[in-house]
Amino acid sequence: MVQAKTWILTKHFDGFPKDSDFELKVEELPAPKDGEVLLEAVFLSVDPYMRPFSRVRMNEGDVMIGTQVAKVIQSNNPAFPVGSNVVGRCGWRSHTVCDGMDLIPIMPEWPQDVSLSLALGAIGMTGLTALYGIEEILGLQKGETLLVNCAAGAVGSVVGQIAKIKGCKVVGSAGTDAKVAFLKELGFDEAFNYKTVGSMEEALKKASPDGYDCFFENVGGLSSSVALQQMKNFGRIAVCGAISTYNDSTPQTGPFPHLTMIFKQLKMEGFMQSRWEHKNPESLKRLMGWLKEGKLQCREHITKGFEKMPAAFMGILRGKTSARLSSQSDVEHRRRTCV
Repeated sequence: MVQAKTWILTKHFDGFPKDSDFELKVEELPAPKDGEVLLEAVFLSVDPYMRPFSRVRMNEGDVMIGTQVAKVIQSNNPAFPVGSNVVGRCGWRSHTVCDGMDLIPIMPEWPQDVSLSLALGAIGMTGLTALYGIEEILGLQKGETLLVNCAAGAVGSVVGQIAKIKGCKVVGSAGTDAKVAFLKELGFDEAFNYKTVGSMEEALKKASPDGYDCFFENVGGLSSSVALQQMKNFGRIAVCGAISTYNDSTPQTGPFPHLTMIFKQLKMEGFMQSRWEHKNPESLKRLMGWLKEGKLQCREHITKGFEKMPAAFMGILRGKTSARLSSQSDVEHRRRTCV
């Protein structure tokens, strides 16, 4: 029998998450049956999307949702031999018994010098989100100007780099001077700290006087309404996130962008990367190729301790990091800078 540590959502979040919303439990797992495998988490993902998704995808008492890289430590399923690594939506668990239906094997050509944590990041869901937002939603073309907010975050930082690979001008906003410096290291043409600029409108105009062809939206709220006013006619907006609203107890109101969208004839579309799941194998190879060529950079911060998962989760919602967690004996989460 294997003991699994799990983090339970004891109470749906009301405003900003609290320690009391989570409970750490230990359960005994049965031996895997025919067709099943026993997984041990290697890295667990902690991302902002968990905040709104927990309300619509979870009940109180459920294991917190999330994705992990795991190692197969027992197997009665020939598709997943012992020692192989997989990506699975197992939630906040140190060990899992499952039938393998939703497991995705790590690509066989994964380089030994690349951390498996990136299978949850730039060579995983966040990288795919960036890629599909740019190609499938925005249809970004060489020579166009792209605006991305939360630009130092897990998705935003990849968005900007892919846009540069495609020959575009990229403007990013971030929440600290250190993150702005990071964006410049990544090759962003312009970057500013939205918390310290005197006027968001003037900062956007200065960064791109002619306006913006495309906007990769991660934040929502008032600042995004200001950004829409700087779009060029027939501009395109990919709505990936709205982190500024996730912890609101009372929904934000106005200003409303409808007239701006009408007059400028803008196209805005929300999306999730799972829509193009059939393209993932080839897309992941492209992302890995850019990484190995030095065109795609990733920054991760590692924190050890499975017991620290709620703190890591609350940290990303405060703008500290976007996280990954590893569940070996002492567990570590790998975080990427996030606005």
